[in-house]
Amino acid sequence: MTSRQFVMLCLLPLAIFTMAFLALPLVRLIMGSVESEAGWSIYLQILQKPRYLSALLQTVAVSVAVTLAALAISTTAGLFLVRNRFRGRGVLLSILTLPLAFPGVVVGFMIILLGGRQGLVNSLLPGHWVFAYSVFGLFLGYLYFSIPRVLLTVMAAAEKIDPALEEAALTLGAPPHRIILDVLLPALAPALVAAGAIAFATAMGAFGTAFTLATDIDVLPMVIYTEFTLSANFAMASALSVVLGLVTWTMLLIARSFSGGTVAAGG
Repeated sequence: MTSRQFVMLCLLPLAIFTMAFLALPLVRLIMGSVESEAGWSIYLQILQKPRYLSALLQTVAVSVAVTLAALAISTTAGLFLVRNRFRGRGVLLSILTLPLAFPGVVVGFMIILLGGRQGLVNSLLPGHWVFAYSVFGLFLGYLYFSIPRVLLTVMAAAEKIDPALEEAALTLGAPPHRIILDVLLPALAPALVAAGAIAFATAMGAFGTAFTLATDIDVLPMVIYTEFTLSANFAMASALSVVLGLVTWTMLLIARSFSGGTVAAGG
């Protein structure tokens, strides 16, 4: 057996998996979206019907907001944790990454305990401070499980930055904010783009948190769910799934071009 044949044999399980669990279901999804009387014009209906268009725009808007907030919070915390060693650092890092252990439904339930009708905020503050079932509540839920993903990526990249670069900038008299803008952020740029893409993709497709919190708002995962479970509109559910995947894939592709191919799919 030649080395080429050996490599091909090793790649055979990957090829089988790709065809059986990735390519064929995707092709079936696309074909299922055009099986109705509307045909390919079903994708035009997504842009014409207010409910579908609103759900698409709202999902993208929430995902972008979550991505920007997660990058700002995680970059600040990540740089601090990398540059400082103190007692309790490991405990703090464990707490910040704790959301990785929770499924989306649990995250949504925690937001309800915080901002629901019987939540902590509503019981402590005067008036009706119920935000769990709003866009803001969904934003908090998505942000909760996006921060640790971005944080770990930023910390891994920050640990590879040569401290000599910062020392040289200090020697030349650069103020702290210029060091951050001119040294640290450019060095972290590929990691930030990759982490942002993961956060965006995760928020776009998150279902458990949306299922728990999105009672008064429409986001694509919930609309897809209701289309094929309550309305039995399998064609529209398939079309919306394709659109969601296309938007997310496009963002990942753009991020990959900026980050040098380091972007992977988020959990």
